[in-house]
Parts: sequence; structure tokens; C-alpha cells
Amino acid sequence: MKLLKISYIDELFNDYDYVKYPENTFFKVGWEIIVKNDDLLKIASIVSMEDKDDIDVTTSFVRVATKRDREQHNKNKKDSIEALTLAQEKSLELDLDMHFISSFYTFDRKQLFLCYTADARVDFRELAKVLAQRYKTRIELRQIGVRDRAKKVGGLGPCGLFLCCSTFLTDFVSVSINMAKNQFLALNPTKINGSCGRLLCCLNYEDEVYTELKKGLPSIGSLVETNDGLGKVTEVDVFKRTYKAEFKDKGVLEFSVNE
Repeated sequence: MKLLKISYIDELFNDYDYVKYPENTFFKVGWEIIVKNDDLLKIASIVSMEDKDDIDVTTSFVRVATKRDREQHNKNKKDSIEALTLAQEKSLELDLDMHFISSFYTFDRKQLFLCYTADARVDFRELAKVLAQRYKTRIELRQIGVRDRAKKVGGLGPCGLFLCCSTFLTDFVSVSINMAKNQFLALNPTKINGSCGRLLCCLNYEDEVYTELKKGLPSIGSLVETNDGLGKVTEVDVFKRTYKAEFKDKGVLEFSVNE
């Protein structure tokens, strides 16, 4: 089945979606199109054309975005920013501990999403009522996590590059402290945490490589029998395939796993 892979424009929860490739229609990657999803019209950009048979397609193609459609989208974007500002002001008036991060309308303006962070659950029913009366549309207030906030706000990582989550990552994978240990990193929060305050997503990138390279090497702290006697492993170099062991009478010596 020939499909168009699409990305919804300006939506924080920007997971990829698919629509069936309309027959006798020409498309280019990067084109903006109008689609229908859950009875809502949305604007999206074409990421790629793919052949897949294992996907349940629930989104339908409506039309290629026109100049008028793009003008409507720009108006929606401007109005959603105004709504974001009002939501923050009203939340303060209602003494709600909410920090609004992002907002967007669906293309048909049937729904207005307002995304916020909070340290705990918030009873925002009164706020939602105020916003619904003001904008005459369905309001969805959605609490997001600190990683989603970093994805939306963006910034630079400790590597000096733009945050992975705000440039190319589409899903957040689980990252554990064991990954940092596996890669012999110092367990210093300022070194292994990202701007979101959580463990760096990039710890996941090379974790499997380190796991594979460590095969055949002794663990740090283990005892090894060598030609120089029994020593305690103090350091391991997975790339050189060497390790250092400490001996009572000989100090620290370096060995290759091939010895």
C-alpha cells in the first residue's frame, strides 16, 4: 500500500502519521497538505512516500494546502499564542500552579490545545470553562513532562549541539543510570543530566556498543589471576581491550585480554 508519511505542523505531540497516497496525484516531500483525523482537520507536511502493508491508516487526505490554507494556519498560530498568554494570566488569577509552554489550534479551530507543566495534578476545570467561553471552542489542557518541555523550548546540550529531542528525536526512550555506569561515566548529575534535569537521551546511543565491547573483559573490582599473581581490576579500556590490576607488592600493572 502506497502511503504518505506526514508530520503535523506546530503540534507538540508531533508523532508521525500516515495517509493513503491518492491516485493520480503528484506530491513532493515538504509539501503541506490538509488531512482529517478524528473528525478534525489538521495541517501537516509530507516527510516521505513509503510502501507499507502493516499500518492501520485512520487519517485521510483532504487536499494540498492552498495559499488561503496557509494564511488560515498562520492566523491560528497567532491566535493560539494569544490564548497561551491569557491562559497563563488566568491561571495566576485562579492561584493555579501551572506553567504554560505551548498551544495550537487544529486547522478547523474545533479544538485548542494548551500544554503546561506542573509539579502536581491541577484542578483546572474553572480555567477550562473561562477559556471555552472566551474562544468558543473545545479546550484541551494537557500536562506535559519536563522532557516534553525541553523538546518544545529547545536549547544547547553539553556537547554544544542543539538538543536531540528538539531536532530529530520523535520518541523518548527509557534511559537508566546503569547506562552511565556501563559506559564508565562519572555519576555527576551536572555531567549526565540534560537541560530537562533527566538523564541524557544520548546515553542510550552507545550503550549496546559498550555492552558488546566489554565481553571478554574482567569487571572493575573483580580478582584476576595473571602471570604476576592475583590482582584486583581497577580500570578497563574497552577500545584498547586492556585492563589494569593492582597487586600488593607490584602496584598497578596493565594487561591485554589477549595475554
